[in-house]
Amino acid sequence: MYTEFKVLTKIAKQLVTQGKGILAADESTGSIKKKFEEVGVEDTAENHRKWRQLLFTAPEIERYISGVIMFDETFWQETDEGVPFPEYLSRRGIMPGIKVDEGRVPFPGSPKEKLTKGIETLPERIKRYANKGAKFAKWRGLFIIDEKENLPSDAAIAENSKLLARYAKICQNAGVVPIVEPEVYMNGPHSLFASREATSRALRATFMELEKIEIDYTGMLLKPNMVHQGTMSRETHSPEEIAKATLEVLEENVPREVPGIVFLSGGQAPREAEDNLRAINRERGASWELAFSYGRALQDEAFAIWAGDMGKFVEVQKAFLEAAHRDSHAREGERHEEN
Repeated sequence: MYTEFKVLTKIAKQLVTQGKGILAADESTGSIKKKFEEVGVEDTAENHRKWRQLLFTAPEIERYISGVIMFDETFWQETDEGVPFPEYLSRRGIMPGIKVDEGRVPFPGSPKEKLTKGIETLPERIKRYANKGAKFAKWRGLFIIDEKENLPSDAAIAENSKLLARYAKICQNAGVVPIVEPEVYMNGPHSLFASREATSRALRATFMELEKIEIDYTGMLLKPNMVHQGTMSRETHSPEEIAKATLEVLEENVPREVPGIVFLSGGQAPREAEDNLRAINRERGASWELAFSYGRALQDEAFAIWAGDMGKFVEVQKAFLEAAHRDSHAREGERHEEN
């Protein structure tokens, strides 16, 4: 068991190697359907494959990306040459990962809140993913803020935290590094203070459950939201203010043994996510590697150029690599000067 934990620790540390981050290419079929409809692209598995292949085959992607989180559909797909995506990424020195939660259902007694599903089938599913080359996995617990209704509720935080811990234990037992994602949702009119309080409560409860279930902290990563006012809030805050609030919450709640924190971009625009990541890393003095696990923030500009036109692959890959390069600089606290 000690040897197995050492392997998990090594993988976790490689995922947060300096200058690199994780590409979250794990949109569900429902989410990617909306994305395709917005640009008039037919929503088919083959078009999903073509889009993700554009990202995975970008020249020198391995300079900035340490791992890729895939959706189940993508995980079993192949390149044009017939190479399974997990194998193709591994050949390039990029770790294959898999999203293992199966979405959310309304929380009993509190319809606005959500409960993540998929835990019952996870032990068998994670074995199949691991046998096919998955080195890490991701499970998202979602927490909704509604200041008028005092949400997130204690009950929703408790249940989702237990699920995050159970998921993490199942993964580690299967030799897969769990990325634990307790996300406080950015959508809404809530304040920075409300985000700070909800994020602190969610992290505190999550690590309490992880401790109970005896998770090896050195063999996991945390994927939290940044502390940020809601998307419909009247407040505005500088990257430095967001960085200060975020790091204070992390220092109060996250054990030092966790090798790294890979922030989600949430509802932030690509350049905003970059600026806030840079400000967080400029503070330094933190106990962990502070990296990124971005989906939209890495893909949006490239996706707008693509819009289903495979003839634009050079421009698409260039835009994607530019975004990855900028975020790579940001996690070192530096600004990327564009040509």
